[in-house]
Amino acid sequence: MTSPVSSTRSEPIIAGVVTSLVGFTSSFVVVVTGLRSVGASPTQAASGLLVLTVLFGLGSILLSVQTRRPVTLAWSTPGAALLVSAGASYDAGWPAAVGAFLVVGLLILATGLLPALGDLIGRIPAPIAQAMLAGVLLSLCLAPMTSLSAQPWSTIPILVVWLLAMRWLPRWALPLALVTALIVIGVNLVLDGYSGWAGESWWPQLTWTTPSFDVSAIAGLAVPLYIVTMASQNVPGVAVLKSFGYATPWRRAMFVTGAGTVLGAPFGGHAINLAALSAALAAGPEAGADRSRRWIAGVATGSTSLVLAALSGTLVVVTAIAPDGLLEAVAGLALLTTFVASIQGAFEKAEFRIPAALTFVTAAAGVTFGGIGGAFWALVVGLVAHGVLRGK
Repeated sequence: MTSPVSSTRSEPIIAGVVTSLVGFTSSFVVVVTGLRSVGASPTQAASGLLVLTVLFGLGSILLSVQTRRPVTLAWSTPGAALLVSAGASYDAGWPAAVGAFLVVGLLILATGLLPALGDLIGRIPAPIAQAMLAGVLLSLCLAPMTSLSAQPWSTIPILVVWLLAMRWLPRWALPLALVTALIVIGVNLVLDGYSGWAGESWWPQLTWTTPSFDVSAIAGLAVPLYIVTMASQNVPGVAVLKSFGYATPWRRAMFVTGAGTVLGAPFGGHAINLAALSAALAAGPEAGADRSRRWIAGVATGSTSLVLAALSGTLVVVTAIAPDGLLEAVAGLALLTTFVASIQGAFEKAEFRIPAALTFVTAAAGVTFGGIGGAFWALVVGLVAHGVLRGK
């Protein structure tokens, strides 16, 4: 029989392991799809997944140990969704995308060093930022229904498992949907005689890409990616920690995530940031009643992430050989909650509804002007409309 003392000591460790497993399995498909959308090969996407997981794992351990707070990091899932949206009109090439990732890292570093930059981001009205994110997410959130129409017998099991899990095991709904998708892919491979998987590397590996700097990629990818990462990850991450009584070490966190993004960019990592929703698992009551020991959950989260990094090569191969649109359907399910929250935030205040609506439809349409993608122009349209209508 387990003693109460040993149970109490294990609570933060278990919470950290669950935090990492849920965060990784529920969103890695979005990350891989986003990297592939802007030109990464399967090998380069595997490298990006590997370096992101290793760096935010190490960052979580470092910040949690130094601050004795459950500070957990993650990759930018909304940012990866933005890459998916931008991919339809993006033609600058993978090295230019890597250059854009590097710029994002420098901007995050500058945010920690220059309070004025953080204040400038804070001046973007939240409804407009949320509307841009909602527009970016729309195409991915449509993927489950698109997949259902194209391949119903492969998609129906995933949707059924996800829906039933949302009813009884909501925390594990996305991991269970992913497991179901992997089983469906395995069955398809057997039926196809295992064709399509020969010659792929199943081992994790780092692949260097020399960055190039393209104006359209910086404006169309770097700027929106930075804003989405700050508004949808870092700011909510601070709020989550605050809700459990922890002050976020802002400058230190921005330095670690910015430096991590800079280091990871040449290997395909798009952005590292504070964890938002998954942070609640490591900082909340699930990590134990003793708040002074919950920092151990942050260490456990980072340590588990380092173990999961070993799966990066295998997971990217699986996404490459999966039926078209099937794993995108899982990604769409993963982003539904974020999409709903973004829609609510965008249209909650009456005075912002028209600018937010213009922002949303511009981002959703994916319009491109001057080689710059829709997310950037969505912000421009929304801010201009807000400026014109503000005095109305």
